[in-house]
Amino acid sequence: MQNPTPTLQADRGAATGRSPSTDRLAAATRSVHLGDFTADRRVLTLMLMAVVVGIGGVVAAWVLTRLIYICTNFAYHGTFSDVPVDFAALDLGPLSILIPVVGGLLIGLMARFGSEKIRGHGIPEAIEAILFGKSRMDPKIAVLKPLSSAISIGSGGPFGAEGPIIMTGGAIGSLFAQMFHLSAAERKTLLVAGAAAGMTAIFGTPIAAVLLAIELLLFEWKPRSFLPVTVAVLVSAMLRSLAIDAGPLFPVAATVGVTWPHFAAGIGIGLIGGLGAGLLTLALYGVEDLFGKLPVHWMWWPAIGGVVVGIGGLVDPTALSVGYVNIRHMLQGDMMLQAAALLLVVKGVVWIVALGSGTSGGVLAPLLMIGGALGYLLGAVIPGIDPAFGALLGMSAMMAGAMRAPLTSALFAMELTGNFTALVPLLAACGCGYAVTVLLLKRSILTEKIARRGHHILQEYGIDPFDVVRAKDIMTATVETLPGTMPVKEALAFFGRAGSVHKGYPVVDAGGRVIGIMTRADALSWADDADLATCPLSEALSDAGLVVGHPQDLVAQLADRMMESDTGRIPIIDPASGKLLGLVSRRDLLRARAQGRLAERDRAAYLLRRDVEQVRVPSELGR
Repeated sequence: MQNPTPTLQADRGAATGRSPSTDRLAAATRSVHLGDFTADRRVLTLMLMAVVVGIGGVVAAWVLTRLIYICTNFAYHGTFSDVPVDFAALDLGPLSILIPVVGGLLIGLMARFGSEKIRGHGIPEAIEAILFGKSRMDPKIAVLKPLSSAISIGSGGPFGAEGPIIMTGGAIGSLFAQMFHLSAAERKTLLVAGAAAGMTAIFGTPIAAVLLAIELLLFEWKPRSFLPVTVAVLVSAMLRSLAIDAGPLFPVAATVGVTWPHFAAGIGIGLIGGLGAGLLTLALYGVEDLFGKLPVHWMWWPAIGGVVVGIGGLVDPTALSVGYVNIRHMLQGDMMLQAAALLLVVKGVVWIVALGSGTSGGVLAPLLMIGGALGYLLGAVIPGIDPAFGALLGMSAMMAGAMRAPLTSALFAMELTGNFTALVPLLAACGCGYAVTVLLLKRSILTEKIARRGHHILQEYGIDPFDVVRAKDIMTATVETLPGTMPVKEALAFFGRAGSVHKGYPVVDAGGRVIGIMTRADALSWADDADLATCPLSEALSDAGLVVGHPQDLVAQLADRMMESDTGRIPIIDPASGKLLGLVSRRDLLRARAQGRLAERDRAAYLLRRDVEQVRVPSELGR
């Protein structure tokens, strides 16, 4: 017989003066407390641990920014300094092309002989570790990712610090979690907490960081994950003013009210930004495919991509490195339209080629800059708005469409600028950008990378049908049973007949109460035991465990019991009397899923029909 949940022995019944079957039913039918949330006191431990992870995120952000400044000054000035470099003031000559080439070569060597995980955006690698790596990151990532990103950005790579810090912060959270006895789900929580804390420290956007965790990294919406992530983000936000800076990263003096021109501009720029995001995604992976066809090892690709980056720097030096100053100029409205158009083209080309080559860098800041330049140009021709507001809409729409994170993008733009009056136009832009790419592309700029590694993820959250459907809704009410008084030899003969179509049958006593389940495995094990031949089934099953359910039990509970007890069917009994009411098998579990599918695809205009009650149930719901 199967391992019981729980196991009850016949001698317990003798000690209490009750029958073995009564004792088995008393424990096996003990109701499970249900509630809206599954969080317990364990979440308090995770929240305390998140404080340490939040501090680690701030430290990692500070180290990363200092490394970027040091590498940039060394590469372009030959000095050892952590002062930010103004690329617009650089007088670059033809030899400057070699700087990103050398940087790409160093990154290729680090990836080949250090860890290949440092290649790429950073966010896809974090998602992959969460979903397929049990949230366990290699300690080398915490060192090599910020170092390789600093070399990449410092040598002119057109990236931002957000992807690397998300990867680095996540590695800190994961490594800290691996020091304790935690589950994979708990490690995931701390990994994401570190990533969100790092993003908050870089950009000063705590709300957007939490939303980014929810929309892109957690793949769940539970207090167990939300609360620790929030704690880490709050710690990072409070410490950011001490370690990095206070206030919005790109403050704007002007604010806008909600007017029809602004709302219409949000829709228009959102749609165009979504198309732009889709084109960037296709171009990026098209370039990556071209690099894959080169007859050289991938270690050399970043250096080859560095040639294009260097040439782009000669055309427009402001397109190199992080380039936050460009975003600031666009949001303040003091950038020339020709400069915005040049930035749009050069930044787009060098970013696509550099990232497609497999170097180390992020996607968020380049998307903001490219989308901002696009919106800046559109804002100059759309009546009723100015180029600065168009840039705000464009950067958020581009981010929402490319990363498939509309709520994060809207709040991110507001927190970056401190312009909270633009919520409605921003939401319109992000919603439209998101809608365009969702309808046109199967995967985002982040998940396409994961899919190319052989994994598929679903970025849609929904209620599991097993968590809302009850046992009474799927159970088979008419059940064939065997009497407890039946001798074992007759039961063996029953299983040997052609009429025995099931793998197991409930055994009941004279009152219809379940004693156990006899399976074909039992029949095979009893066949050679002559002493059991005349023994009634009630005695043969007396020491066996019994797994049962109630009509009100959730299907998820039944599925868990099946898995834990390695059984394929569970009797459904009356909680008061213990009488058999039905049976749920593995096949019946599929009925719950079928009901969920029915809710998705069954369409009917009920108010226009008179035969609503006669709507036929699809065959997959039949018994």
